[in-house]
Amino acid sequence: MDKKSLSEQDIRTKFITPAIEQAGWDIQTQVRQEVYFTKGRITVRGRIVERGKPKFADYILYHKPNIPIAVIEAKDNNHSIGAGMQQAIDYGRTLDIPFVYSSNGDAFLEHDRTVESGHVERELSLDNFPTPAELWNRYCASRNISAEHQPVVTQDYYVDVTGKAPRYYQLVAINRTVEAIARGQDRILLVMATGSGKTYTAFQIIWRLWKSRQKKRILFLADRNVLVDQTRINDFKPFGKAMTKIKKRQIDKSYEIYLALYQAVTGTEEEKNIYKQFSPEFFDLIVVDECHRGSAAEDSAWREVLEYFSSATQIGMTATPRETKYISNIDYFGRPIYMYSLRQGIEDGFLAPYKVIRIDLDRDLEGWRPTAGKRDKHGELIEDRVYNQKDCTAPH
Repeated sequence: MDKKSLSEQDIRTKFITPAIEQAGWDIQTQVRQEVYFTKGRITVRGRIVERGKPKFADYILYHKPNIPIAVIEAKDNNHSIGAGMQQAIDYGRTLDIPFVYSSNGDAFLEHDRTVESGHVERELSLDNFPTPAELWNRYCASRNISAEHQPVVTQDYYVDVTGKAPRYYQLVAINRTVEAIARGQDRILLVMATGSGKTYTAFQIIWRLWKSRQKKRILFLADRNVLVDQTRINDFKPFGKAMTKIKKRQIDKSYEIYLALYQAVTGTEEEKNIYKQFSPEFFDLIVVDECHRGSAAEDSAWREVLEYFSSATQIGMTATPRETKYISNIDYFGRPIYMYSLRQGIEDGFLAPYKVIRIDLDRDLEGWRPTAGKRDKHGELIEDRVYNQKDCTAPH
């Protein structure tokens, strides 16, 4: 057989896939091929809307579903073994996958993203591809995941019967958060653009921690009633009878998942601070949605709640972290463990691009002239002339 005449698909089918399978990987549950992870950037030209090409990895290998640990880029045999390496490294960086491989069907070239110096790359024969256990042990070692942490880190995701699955950046945010909490980190900040699915991300984090019994009583706080209600009937619906919404300033301590509008549990008067009906140790996990809208301010009601339940692990989720003299998300939660920006969302095609449109009011365009004898708020007579935008910027 002349390898040079084979297509890339033939190389994958005849050489790469058998080598992976021979190493002990379960093709049905641990190996996915042609995994599309972006949708392609949306481009708008007049009334014409087009999508760019989505990105996909030739192979992604998983310890178990939704926990990816290796990516492989394949090339036909007219390319060198490492011809796909740069692309694979880029995908590994995007997908937060530590072990990266390139192959042309002759051998594998491995790039270990967990190594900062020394032997970062090595060539492996087809019959010497790493086993699932080897890569998982290396993955755990690189992330300080002990045997004690593994039941939490490997806890299953919630599987939606509709087929809804986390997008790649949601997977990264969820896995990093669960791993950090398993290791004992108790203040976590996630920065994700508006529209990128923060609530769904929060649900999967809570679900895995709750199912593993790492966290048993959870409080989800938001600052708008519509957010709480949408969360309860949509993303958080699988919690079923274990979940309740705190309303009418009434507390029932028989539930495990609590959703609350922060205004509903706090107040300017001490008797209105109903969160204090819970003991400070009642919740072991608190998730604060849209924490950029004041939850980290020293004098905010959110901060009072967070400090009261200071023993709980606390996750702040925001689209735009606030860093001012008076408000700092980073000061409270620490540096973000993951950021997914609006720019990246647009580039990936998950978020639509936008165009800023300027709209001028008729008074700005046509000017304004006072009626005869009209006075200003100070009682002074307004000069009779036409006022326009220049008057708005004129120094007083």
